[in-house]
Amino acid sequence: MRFSARCSALAAMLLAGALLAGCASNEPAPDLQEQQELYQQAQSSLDAGRYSTAVTQLEALDTRFPFGRYAEQAQLELIYAYYEVEDWEKTRAAASRFIRLHPDHPQVDYAYYMRGLGAYQAGRFSLESLELIDISKRDLGASRDAYVDFGELVRRFPDSAYAPDARQRIIYLRNVMARHELQVADFYLRKGAYVAAVERGRWVIEHYPKAEATRDALAVMVEGYLGLNMRDRAQTVLQTLIENDPDNSQLDGDTFVPKHIDVDPPLALKG
Repeated sequence: MRFSARCSALAAMLLAGALLAGCASNEPAPDLQEQQELYQQAQSSLDAGRYSTAVTQLEALDTRFPFGRYAEQAQLELIYAYYEVEDWEKTRAAASRFIRLHPDHPQVDYAYYMRGLGAYQAGRFSLESLELIDISKRDLGASRDAYVDFGELVRRFPDSAYAPDARQRIIYLRNVMARHELQVADFYLRKGAYVAAVERGRWVIEHYPKAEATRDALAVMVEGYLGLNMRDRAQTVLQTLIENDPDNSQLDGDTFVPKHIDVDPPLALKG
């Protein structure tokens, strides 16, 4: 009897709990309601273009409810909000975090794209937009990061909606980095470091074969070989230059015109 009575009492308690839970289920749990409010506030801020406010709200949502119902979407929105306030470092960090936490998410390609875009802007935004200097003369660490990030996006998600834009940016960055290497090669030529100039020109051809600057890399190699008094090798590269870029600025017909060294007699393509 005592056992039976205790069971009856326990059953009554469980029934009461179930009834209470059923009544409470008509309203969202306090935590869920708070998540909804924070997320809706952040959405309103984004829609209104109040990106700094959105950053604060999304950071609060992400910090307080890292595994909540809106966590993944809030992390994606935070990448965008950081980008809009031009915080390129945090854009990249947030994108990298999302990729690490959600590698199979259906929108992870967006995170890859934004990570590249953050680096792209960090590498070119301030000075290039003001046209103060040629971007190819700057340190290109961020631009190289963008090149790698966009390349990874295109490789992993070739059919992504973001892939076409990424491919165009890859072309641009490839040319920028090739031009940068040629700036270095030109410095070597001016300093008489001809071996280093030749090697830098060859490096551009090997690593950026599709870049427009590759043709100028051939001209660098011709001039470097002339500086080393290696006319036979210069002649071979000159032939390749004429075949691929007959209108190069360092060609006068079939004759090569050096920028930094005196050559006597001038180097011309053998008939």
